[in-house]
Amino acid sequence: MTDVSLPEVVRIARDLIRFDTSNFGGGNAKGEREAADYVGAYLQDLGLEVEYYEPIPRRTNVMARVPGRDRSKPALVVHGHLDVVPAMAEDWTVDPFAGVVKDGMLWGRGAVDMKNMNAMILTAVGDLLRAGEQPERDLVLAFFADEENGGVEGSALVVQNRPEWFEGATEAISEVGGYSITVDDRRAYLLQVGEKALIWIRLVAKGRAGHGSRLHDDNAVTKLAEAVAALGGTRWPLRLTPTTEALLQGLSDLTGRSVDDPDALAAAAGPAEAFLRSSFRTTTNPTALSAGYKHNVIPERAEALIDVRVIPGTEDDVLAELQQIVGDEIEIQTVVRDIGMETPFDGELVEAMVASLGRHDPGVPVIPYLLGAGTDNKALAYLGITGYGFAPLRLPADLDFTGMFHGVDERVPVESLVFGQRVLADLLRTY
Repeated sequence: MTDVSLPEVVRIARDLIRFDTSNFGGGNAKGEREAADYVGAYLQDLGLEVEYYEPIPRRTNVMARVPGRDRSKPALVVHGHLDVVPAMAEDWTVDPFAGVVKDGMLWGRGAVDMKNMNAMILTAVGDLLRAGEQPERDLVLAFFADEENGGVEGSALVVQNRPEWFEGATEAISEVGGYSITVDDRRAYLLQVGEKALIWIRLVAKGRAGHGSRLHDDNAVTKLAEAVAALGGTRWPLRLTPTTEALLQGLSDLTGRSVDDPDALAAAAGPAEAFLRSSFRTTTNPTALSAGYKHNVIPERAEALIDVRVIPGTEDDVLAELQQIVGDEIEIQTVVRDIGMETPFDGELVEAMVASLGRHDPGVPVIPYLLGAGTDNKALAYLGITGYGFAPLRLPADLDFTGMFHGVDERVPVESLVFGQRVLADLLRTY
């Protein structure tokens, strides 16, 4: 497609991808300022008053409030994050920050997580305002920094220092929900009504430094390696919640298979299987190692990062068990800890989201699920705002969409973005 023929939602998502907002974590990030300025300019062109909050240089958050027809109703927060995880260009088929459109898809870091949804938010609101319409209720449009680092330098600071942005809001929608999966050749949509708790930990092993040629029984690297292998190899038991039980029942209704074996039932969801299975149990994945400075020097300290995602309500029990698994010689440092959440699959907003999908893809079931990862909805929860994942996308059956979160060759179909824009505009117009 030529630039002129691209739908607006695709052009905006492409433009946002071209801002390299890579977030390496721990305060090491390129920053969201240019992307925030782009979003702010778009909102200003729609006649909205835009506010920025940059508590740390270049870590920019942006907000605008859209007046609704019925301002007596609680406001709805519609939010996204502007940062992305890094991409190693040599591993990709295309330049990850070029915003390439080919084979009917938009490619690039953020095409799935979550510059696609940012573009859908902007264009859905644009559709309403340019047509002289208003949303049903006030909308708080927020675009955060630092979500890929747990929101420490983004939504957490916004909630703490700019709570007035969200005055009158009781509910929120954002990423990682509302997308379709294919279950035994039948399409269904997943609506995210909860998130596992997030605990990022650092394992620290200490030993005696020495020459690499010696017999050495106090080696920090060996201790750390054993602890990492123990955690990475732990298969945590199934622990279902009301949401995952409802998910399994929905999958069972579609397939006729029993709910007695959740892992086997999740396999019916094809590429989404791993995403769903991770919601049935705690996970402990090693993600980084650091030790030593020369080939023949045994270091006195070795460290590892572990990404722990916990079934809501079990956080303290899991932390205690982690120490048992790695042993008393390993120090566990908590780097980031955030809450888990779970909300019933009912209420007016849930009904409105289901109805909006139904108007654009009639007869396709919508099933609740618990996200194995996390979103900025966690930060908003501290203000009493209930968050959902609703970035509606109708996807091809053979596309491993969930596998592209933080993956290589991230991409989203052009027609899926157009679908999402229309569904989202429908929701904002009617709820």
